[in-house]
Amino acid sequence: MPHIVIIGNGIAGITAARELRKGGDDQISVVSSETDHFFSRTALMYIYMGHMTYTHTKPYEDGFWTKNRIDLLRAHVTSVDFEQKQLTTDTGQTLRYDVLLLALGSQPNRPAALGVALRGVQGLYGMPDLEQLEALTAEGISRAVVVGGGLIGIELCEMLLSRQIPVSFLVREKSFWSSVLPAEESALVTRHIRDHHVDLHLETEVAELHDDGNGRVGAVSTTAGQRLDAQFVGVSVGVSANIGWLRGTSLETDRGILVDDYLRTNVPDVYALGDCVQHRTPPPGRKPVEQIWYTGRIMGETVAKTLLGQPTPYRPGVFFNSAKFFDIEYQTYGDVPARLPDDGTLASFYWAHPDGKKAFRVNYRTDTGAVTGMNALGIRQRQDVWTRWIEEKRPVSYVLEHLPQANFDPEFFRQYEGDIIAAYNAQHPGTAVRVKAKKGLFGLFA
Repeated sequence: MPHIVIIGNGIAGITAARELRKGGDDQISVVSSETDHFFSRTALMYIYMGHMTYTHTKPYEDGFWTKNRIDLLRAHVTSVDFEQKQLTTDTGQTLRYDVLLLALGSQPNRPAALGVALRGVQGLYGMPDLEQLEALTAEGISRAVVVGGGLIGIELCEMLLSRQIPVSFLVREKSFWSSVLPAEESALVTRHIRDHHVDLHLETEVAELHDDGNGRVGAVSTTAGQRLDAQFVGVSVGVSANIGWLRGTSLETDRGILVDDYLRTNVPDVYALGDCVQHRTPPPGRKPVEQIWYTGRIMGETVAKTLLGQPTPYRPGVFFNSAKFFDIEYQTYGDVPARLPDDGTLASFYWAHPDGKKAFRVNYRTDTGAVTGMNALGIRQRQDVWTRWIEEKRPVSYVLEHLPQANFDPEFFRQYEGDIIAAYNAQHPGTAVRVKAKKGLFGLFA
């Protein structure tokens, strides 16, 4: 019986294990040093804030793995011998494989200024980070600094504020996440961050960390010349593939482990999936490296199909992502660059509610009107509807007329399609559109 070994028990590795068991009887082993069982890493902030417990984040009961004959090994893999098809763990155990799946995940980046070994300086990636933050909080933190303007950074700010810990947020850009969000959305979220009493410092980075005299961080000097007291410094300046220990082996790597359309590496019988992957030829509309929860899940499903005798290329479809900026939910579908291309091929329509907490953007081609992407802030949208419209290249007029079909807000929530259409028509009087009615639970509404 072939032995499939999976290194990593995140969403990519566990999805592969589950799908392989559903369709086959091969021996399956999952090796991970982080936790005994798979959990939802995206829920770490909610554990800290008291909304959930660790048990709540485990999708499967602990007996699930034995029942489904998936062997779990709590250990850290220190080396892999690709020629002999075996790996070695920190416990000295040797494990042979017939097929190896590398689902190694990623690790927080640590710029040089943050590279000093001081207690209280950390990222937020896995359970050990959460446990360390809990321990530091228990010791007492009077002030904190979060460095980096990404999604983890704003999560750390919200987490710390939930414990009444004042936090300064250092962002090197002119506004929050301006490398990803268009100017209007970035400005909206920037205002929202400040409304939640975050001490936001824009165009500012860390220059130096200061020891409190006991091996713990005590203050931060910034590139703007300020000195900020801090007993905790959260690092959120992106992540990189967790593959340093494999460099120098026969495995081909760059920013990640290089794979083909079927997630095969250059080494026979070795596949890679999840955050550690770099695609040699990215799927249409995607980037070579995409460290997103759902892409790991899709990769797990894809590899399992191939190993079960149905060779399947990785095709994640239309790009999407979502996040939460305090109490504003954010969704994006398709291609919504921070800045439109200079060649005039794309146009953009943007609407914002006067309350400053809701916004909507749709991008479309200037030659055909075909919608290419959208952003929504504070208004929930249906993924399946937007995916279909983008794939079918529906013109912006059609999309706006049928916009109620995409609304995913709960019943009795106010809908804003009429406001959005009115704003569009005011900007485009020669191509006015009218909202089609949507059948609701209690009748028709627009």
